[in-house]
Amino acid sequence: MGASPIGTVATPLDQLLAHLVFTPFLRDSRTSPLALSAQPIQRGKSLHEQAYEALRISILSGELAPGDRLIETQLAQGLQVSRTPLREALRQLQREGLVTADISGGLRVTTISADDAIQLYDCRLALEQLSVAEACQNASDAQLQHLADFVTQAEALGKVRTAKPDNLQLLDLDYQFHHLIAESAGNQRLVSLLEQVFDAMSLLRIQTLCHNPNVLDIRLEHRQIYEAIAQRDVATATAAIKTHLISSKARVVAEIQSIHQPHPASRAAKPTE
Repeated sequence: MGASPIGTVATPLDQLLAHLVFTPFLRDSRTSPLALSAQPIQRGKSLHEQAYEALRISILSGELAPGDRLIETQLAQGLQVSRTPLREALRQLQREGLVTADISGGLRVTTISADDAIQLYDCRLALEQLSVAEACQNASDAQLQHLADFVTQAEALGKVRTAKPDNLQLLDLDYQFHHLIAESAGNQRLVSLLEQVFDAMSLLRIQTLCHNPNVLDIRLEHRQIYEAIAQRDVATATAAIKTHLISSKARVVAEIQSIHQPHPASRAAKPTE
């Protein structure tokens, strides 16, 4: 199917982007990959940019799950774009690490391995200790209040006794808390580096949360980090973020290893050589 011109009629790209709106945690689309804007896409954007944006949102929201195969003909038909801008979008997603090529040469949404998770957390440990140290010195009163709000909202979610916890909202609060600390540091290069890691972490968290919602246990640890930053206590804040990330790393790596470990029944059914 050929590409549809961008005009006054809503395109499939418009419809997809409008569909992928998570209203329970819509707050700041500038900083959170999960806080999606309800505003229509800009008409001045090229088809490549629109296809890239639609696919990236689908991946980071979990609409396209880790390991999902990306078939050009189906994607082009669904988005009603030609394969040329679609391929440009997919190449950009590959450069960002959100899409990878499998052994057959096909493209899939990236699946994070235990080794990948360890490397991501090691990067975060190095970057976020610097982040909290500089936030202790540079965070404004308004930024401290926003951090407190994120902690309070996460604690409130933990008190709600529902059959199905709002994992995506908790995930969004976790992202916004850590991103705001980086912003509070006043170091834009640090923010840019962390954003690359956070994108990969979104894949990781989506991959693990569906198997074990308790893997994102952030409430107490976030309060300890916030209180140390609010008191401008660099030593306590860096120790708190280190403890938090090491604990989170252990939980997430164990969960990934559990996901990839063959089920005992399947191992028993496997014929012996």
